[in-house]
Amino acid sequence: MAVSKGSKKRRPAGRLFSIILAIFENMKKFISFFLVTILLASCIAFAGIHGTAPSQIHPWWQDAIFYEVFVRSFNDSNGDGIGDFNGITKKLDYLKDLGITALWLMPIFPSPSYHGYDVTDYFNANPQYGTLEDFKNLLSQAHQRGMHVIIDMVYNHTSDQNPWFVSANEDPQSPYRNWYIWSSTNPAYMGPLGVAWHPGKQGFYYAVYTGMPDLNYRNPAVTTEMNKVTSFWLKNIGVDGFRLDSIMYLIEEGQKQKNTKSTHDWLKKFYQTYKADNPIAFMVGEVGGADAALAATYTGDQLDMAFEFELATSFINSVNGGSNSSIDSALSFAQQSLPTWQFASFLTNHDQPRTMTVLNGNVDKAKVAAFLLLTSPGTPFIYYGEEIGMEGDKPDPNIRTPMQWTDAAGAGFTSGMPWESLGPNYQTANVAAELNDPNSLLSFYHSMIAIHKQHPALRYGDLVLLSTGNPGVYGALRGSSSETLLILVNLTKSPIQAYDLSATGVNLADGKYTLTALVGNGTAPTIIIQKGAFADFKPAAEMPAFSTYLYKLTP
Repeated sequence: MAVSKGSKKRRPAGRLFSIILAIFENMKKFISFFLVTILLASCIAFAGIHGTAPSQIHPWWQDAIFYEVFVRSFNDSNGDGIGDFNGITKKLDYLKDLGITALWLMPIFPSPSYHGYDVTDYFNANPQYGTLEDFKNLLSQAHQRGMHVIIDMVYNHTSDQNPWFVSANEDPQSPYRNWYIWSSTNPAYMGPLGVAWHPGKQGFYYAVYTGMPDLNYRNPAVTTEMNKVTSFWLKNIGVDGFRLDSIMYLIEEGQKQKNTKSTHDWLKKFYQTYKADNPIAFMVGEVGGADAALAATYTGDQLDMAFEFELATSFINSVNGGSNSSIDSALSFAQQSLPTWQFASFLTNHDQPRTMTVLNGNVDKAKVAAFLLLTSPGTPFIYYGEEIGMEGDKPDPNIRTPMQWTDAAGAGFTSGMPWESLGPNYQTANVAAELNDPNSLLSFYHSMIAIHKQHPALRYGDLVLLSTGNPGVYGALRGSSSETLLILVNLTKSPIQAYDLSATGVNLADGKYTLTALVGNGTAPTIIIQKGAFADFKPAAEMPAFSTYLYKLTP
């Protein structure tokens, strides 16, 4: 074919344009993430979020006090016995007064189960809880009160009643078949929680949890779809982040089914995706049983935080056992593995016997546990009803019973028949009974949350564990650039006189320091720091049983 001179002259320019366009397309993701990173820093700086010095910027979740809510059990607004979005909205002022600044809502999606961890539709709300508009109103009302809201997101698996799986199970040629993990014969090896391979209509499918088939993230289409889900809730609906359920099981590598390299690699790409959607979106992961070392492997370029299960166990063990060995050990290991203290802390959650049950109904022990949670490093998460001492043990529905607002029929949760029987102590442990009682567990939570919010050293300060000379006494220093606090606890049921505090590596100038009591009665002698150390110090001559102290050091 003949080519005109004009065409010959234009062709190199067109080729050059194509090359430039290709280069641009290849750089788009990099440029986007670079800009997102800059925007993230800018947004965090704008949020201001209580930095202790101009050079220290802390994202909103480091300052947060989270409250975990099982929607079904929190407050019923229409008398059908099931908690709902409008019910939570009506109780936002209670939560704000308590000092809560962020909510974690357990699954809110349509689901055939009471708990909701088997999702049938990721783009809608559970109709038993209300409409998407009801949820948006809850979100708006929470934001107006300065509260962030994150929701439980289940990436690992769906319901076996999800239309994707129904199609995949019926037809091996279904476009959704490869969204799940199949075998024509039963591989028969066990999963981390028991049987892993389950009979379907056309072969065997892999599922860590019975009735909840795992998604196949080796199929790019699954990642694309779940990225759409993420964007929908972050950008279209406006939630502030997610708690990622069972994230340690996301991608299997043969019979290695937990905490795999493939899971970490996927999360690194996911981090870029969700930060592009919202630079200050917060992701906290459930990595079951994680200590700080394992939590650290998920933190930074994958998730913003993971739950620190070992520390949670140590709080309960030290309080129940009357010994500092468990909490000292957990904090020491955490300091080595995650010295930035970027983890989520808690006492117990929706999968574990309730704190008050584990502590055998002892309110004094519950106060000590709350004190440890709210003075130790990490972002604290409080399970609904923990602040009033609700009780409950396995099986799981007994841990997720209706919130106890009053001692009336229905516990003030509903005017109808509660979806689940009330907790065993609802007539004595309820908001109405405790709200105006200065000695109640609820009042203690009120005061400790307020103190946590007032003092940057408790939110993101360094930690120095103290030698106390007595296993029944726990002691620590928390310090930020603006303040230093001394924490002291009698973990036992008896008064203690025989103890003395000492420490090295204290980041304070030499000299005398006055102790001002923020928690606990009485005046304390001055403490003398020499070469970053002190010894043989007793702030209180006698520490009553289960007593807690918090002092501020002033030169």
